[in-house]
Amino acid sequence: MSAGMTPAEEHTAEQREAVALAATLVDELRAADALLFAVPLYNFGVSQHFKTYVDVVLADPRATTEPFLAGKPTVLATVRGGAYGAGTPREGWDHSTPYLRRIIGDCWGADLTVVEREFTLVGVNPALDAFVDQAAQMHAGALQSAREAGRALGALSVPS
Repeated sequence: MSAGMTPAEEHTAEQREAVALAATLVDELRAADALLFAVPLYNFGVSQHFKTYVDVVLADPRATTEPFLAGKPTVLATVRGGAYGAGTPREGWDHSTPYLRRIIGDCWGADLTVVEREFTLVGVNPALDAFVDQAAQMHAGALQSAREAGRALGALSVPS
């Protein structure tokens, strides 16, 4: 990460490799016709793997000086074992989805659609057995949202 704050002529071999990796990731994102990120909630936050990916992408100056994904169709698919929506006891405990909306949508400028599924641990965690019906409704809603997002991405004109 320090390579971005170090003059290029002073880069170590490791810093040159890091700068090249960041540039490669930004190039891949920019070259894509559309993007799909599947990022689950882990312990109320962003997966360390995806957070590291974001950090490496942000090491490329193009990712911080311009909305380099401006208007690019992008889907964020996320799942949560419990329920964190409005009116639930854990409302506000999802520190992943708002962060990802800010980075992917606001900072990177992607045309972002979020597909969310909650209560994935119903049927697995006996403490959540009382929520079977609610979880089934959430599952059906998430499937419908995923279908709509998939249709929208599938309708894109792909150059040959």
